[in-house]
Amino acid sequence: MSSWVIGIVAVVVVAALLALSIRVVKQYERGVLFRFGRLKGQRAPGLRIIIPLVDVLHRVSLRIVTMPIQSQGIITRDNVSVDVSAVAYYRVVDAVKSVVAIENVQAAINQIAQTTLRKVVGQHTLDETLAETERINVDIREILDVITAEWGVEVTLVELKDIQLPDTMKRAMAKQAEAEREKRAKIINAQGESLAAAALGEASDVMMAHPLALQLRNLQSLVEIAVDKNSTVVFPAPLMSTIGELGTFLSREAAVAAARTAREELDADVLARLPAQPQHREAAPS
Repeated sequence: MSSWVIGIVAVVVVAALLALSIRVVKQYERGVLFRFGRLKGQRAPGLRIIIPLVDVLHRVSLRIVTMPIQSQGIITRDNVSVDVSAVAYYRVVDAVKSVVAIENVQAAINQIAQTTLRKVVGQHTLDETLAETERINVDIREILDVITAEWGVEVTLVELKDIQLPDTMKRAMAKQAEAEREKRAKIINAQGESLAAAALGEASDVMMAHPLALQLRNLQSLVEIAVDKNSTVVFPAPLMSTIGELGTFLSREAAVAAARTAREELDADVLARLPAQPQHREAAPS
């Protein structure tokens, strides 16, 4: 009976030792092995056997980690307080360094990212922060790369996620944008007036060379007014004087025509009263 008990205990002990000895390193992981607290090297993915109570295997993920950088108040170079939040992407490239060089990689990167974000944004004005986010992202990533390279970590990307402005600054920026749009509208209007004045100057030169063109333009304006079926029609002063001149011209022509007709009738009457002249005929030779 005692032999059976000893056998069962031995099997249990062996099974426990095997359970403590077998480790599985996944494809996206690397194992860092310590034996009696001393680094023994890196282990590739797969089934790994360690010595229980002697070896310690740390599994390190090599996948890209998404780390949000919480919003924090930052004072820009032109003394404007803004709340900026960002997001960073990093991955472990050296599993041994990430275990030996630093205790907690994620916490360290989170803290250094917040500090770097505050430092870089504080060196720019508000307008630069809003307009040059790409350059700020590159600056933050380069600074983080230099620091985290000693930890076996590579920062692949940093992006500013949100920039919150005070309400007073939002109103001031809205007024500035409105004033800028009004300035553009006035400039465009002035350019249009300048082009219109130049075109009108050229048209006036043409009308001075051809006075009848002005009258035709006035008549065209009357036609355009009549389209709207208005009850009131305004005649330009030059057109009224032209109508008067036209009436005078027609009266003068009618008087000339009447005088010519009277003279022709008088000539015809005088010719009718003249005696008839005798007609002489020559005798034909015999």
